[in-house]
Amino acid sequence: MTAHGLTLMLYGTPGCHLCDVAEALLAPLSGARGVTWQYIDIALDDALVTRYGELIPVLCNSAGDELRWPFSLLDALKLVQR
Repeated sequence: MTAHGLTLMLYGTPGCHLCDVAEALLAPLSGARGVTWQYIDIALDDALVTRYGELIPVLCNSAGDELRWPFSLLDALKLVQR
């Protein structure tokens, strides 16, 4: 299975320094592998605040597999391939 066309979800919230770092980490992944990612602001959804709260940033694939911070670019690539 190729990584092309896959979308990851990055759960975070504005003002979160670690979320900003995670976004910067994902930039080369999008260019190199054709993977897209979507930023989800957990502050807009009480259920997401309850689920992720102080765990953000959290990166998820479409299968529901999650990476909690800290994660690396290599970790994100492995998540894409699951």
